[in-house]
Amino acid sequence: MAASPLLQEALAAIQAEVDRDFDLLLPVPADARARLIEAMRYAAIGGGKRLRPLLLAATAGLYGVDRSLAVRCGVALEAVHVYSLIHDDLPCMDDDAMRHGKPTTHRAYDEATAVLAGDALQTMAFEILSDPATVGDPFTRAELVQVLATASGAHGMVGGQMMDIVAEGGGFDLPMVTRLQQLKTGALLGAAVEMGAVLGRVPAEGRGHLRLYARDIGLAFQIADDLLDHEGDEELAGKALRKDAGAGKQTFVSLLGPERAREQAQMLVEQAVGHLGQHGVEADLLRDIARYIIARKH
Repeated sequence: MAASPLLQEALAAIQAEVDRDFDLLLPVPADARARLIEAMRYAAIGGGKRLRPLLLAATAGLYGVDRSLAVRCGVALEAVHVYSLIHDDLPCMDDDAMRHGKPTTHRAYDEATAVLAGDALQTMAFEILSDPATVGDPFTRAELVQVLATASGAHGMVGGQMMDIVAEGGGFDLPMVTRLQQLKTGALLGAAVEMGAVLGRVPAEGRGHLRLYARDIGLAFQIADDLLDHEGDEELAGKALRKDAGAGKQTFVSLLGPERAREQAQMLVEQAVGHLGQHGVEADLLRDIARYIIARKH
């Protein structure tokens, strides 16, 4: 199943908007920092589906948030995601040569520059969110920073990456793999939805259904990734596949088998859509994102 017309239009729009904002935020200086900024631009512009900024903007859109504000916060979130990919591809991590169909940042530049580019993108994210020009209300700025920082660190994405490294020795059961992926993959997807709700001034106690939606699409996303790694096309994916099996990692596919994994992902998507029952047509984009997550080919 291809992306719906609504989702195709939304993906094209967010990709253009995120690229535009990264371009404006990363002018190349006429000094010795130029190589660093060029590497940041190389990694950040023109690659990826921009699913996280789209989730943030779609959630914020439920509550009438200004589009340019939502996109700018989405760029901050995407900066963290891009930094994580740069570091994930390094020789000391996954040692990948290709990302989004082009050489990884450390291959295109060098390892030291790639590390610094990732570091700078991470800090840029919080520079954007803490800037009064992004959000005028200081309490909203503080909550946005808190949500993204928690999702990015030891209790979120980075903690999941550490579990992923430990998992190379094998021995992880389904609950452990689920926890790993909730942190490594699900935390930033959850942050996208949560940040959209923060911008919409939705009180914490009113976000439960959105958190459940994000939890379910996060797990469905990772199962779909595991299926792609197991049976996907490297040319379409734009990166090396079938590395998890070679590293001896347990995945949803290795533990459940492809068919059960596919059924589980479908069930999660249906649950995610069900959590949006209190919303009308204004949530159709979020529903389409959930369905697309398990239908994508890369």
